[in-house]
Amino acid sequence: MKKTVIIVAGGAGRRMNAAIPKQFLLLKNEPVLNHTIRRFFLYDNNIDILVALPGEHISYWRSLCRRHNFNIPHRISLGGNERFYSVKNALREVDRNSLIGVHDGVRPMVSSSTIQVCYDTAVALGNAIPVTGLVESVRQVDNGGNSPADRTKLKIVQTPQVFKGSLLIDAYNSQSSSDFTDDASVVEAAGHSIHLVEGNRENIKITTSLDIVIASAIMENF
Repeated sequence: MKKTVIIVAGGAGRRMNAAIPKQFLLLKNEPVLNHTIRRFFLYDNNIDILVALPGEHISYWRSLCRRHNFNIPHRISLGGNERFYSVKNALREVDRNSLIGVHDGVRPMVSSSTIQVCYDTAVALGNAIPVTGLVESVRQVDNGGNSPADRTKLKIVQTPQVFKGSLLIDAYNSQSSSDFTDDASVVEAAGHSIHLVEGNRENIKITTSLDIVIASAIMENF
């Protein structure tokens, strides 16, 4: 079955306090987005890579590709004002009979094994999302108080979240709210169960300046 990945790269980088969006910041002398795209190309050099970018960032991205001699084949989709609409727009450009993954452009350290298990599980069960367990104690805050929570019942959600194309496209077409924070929530709201697989702990989302420091250290041995 044909494989597609939509890489959502619409962040403005406000929490990074940077002059440019976080997906374009340099990590080991290359934009973060370069690393992210390369992870999927190394996994499968035939995968259809579709990058969702805001219109005002497209020319800048192309200039970065030229500057860094970045030639990995990919298509560009026009992003929306919210993540939900960026994905919905991109879904108009993919084959509904393919397997479709959706990945955050600022997760440049997803492993090939994580990508593989997500696509394999989606073939068997219709969808798959990678998660990792919590290693720290957590507390739940409620009504002005707080209490310990059972961390074994909680998971940290990652991407890529992979779905049979028809399932994901129909789910997005059935929803109009942009309040969803990930694709699994959209599919779940359409009445489908979500299947969890083990992710890789290095697959962090770069959101703050500290994350760039952590990612640089991880990449030394990744």
